[in-house]
Amino acid sequence: MRNLLQLVSPSFHLKEEYLSFYTEWEKSGEKMIPWVIEQNPHPFEQMLQFLQDHAEGKNLPENWVADSTYWLIDETNRVLGVVNIRHSLSEFLLNSGGHIGYGIRPSERRKGYATKLLALSLQKAKELGIDRALVVCDEDNAGSFQTIVKNGGIADNDFVEEDGVVVKRFWIQI
Repeated sequence: MRNLLQLVSPSFHLKEEYLSFYTEWEKSGEKMIPWVIEQNPHPFEQMLQFLQDHAEGKNLPENWVADSTYWLIDETNRVLGVVNIRHSLSEFLLNSGGHIGYGIRPSERRKGYATKLLALSLQKAKELGIDRALVVCDEDNAGSFQTIVKNGGIADNDFVEEDGVVVKRFWIQI
């Protein structure tokens, strides 16, 4: 694994790298996680404004909370992953969303990046005033389960969604 990984705020100077990340994920046909990468990056400036508004708690849909998005980059500025940190928990997030949602681009999985991404995300969550973070994953997502446990996740009660999907819930003391 590369050593110089960092979380950065989305910015115009990383446009081409982010578009590469987005296009790769789109071509994979997989569900985009976290939800924020489903946002159409065209026009790019509009997407950046959307992310900024959410971080500031502006123009949010009803029952949504403020959230901050960061990109995991390496020393070449390649976007390896994305994290979305919710500043507080709504009822929905308490059950099946958590404080932190993250995803690694398909070609870069199984290299330890998710574990590092979550560790860096917990630092950002602390900066946002979160002392105890809820992190969740679907029951069948063994990789995310391991990532959460490696970062100190303590299992809480599972939540079963309406469609029967079992959500594993973990608390991490920061």
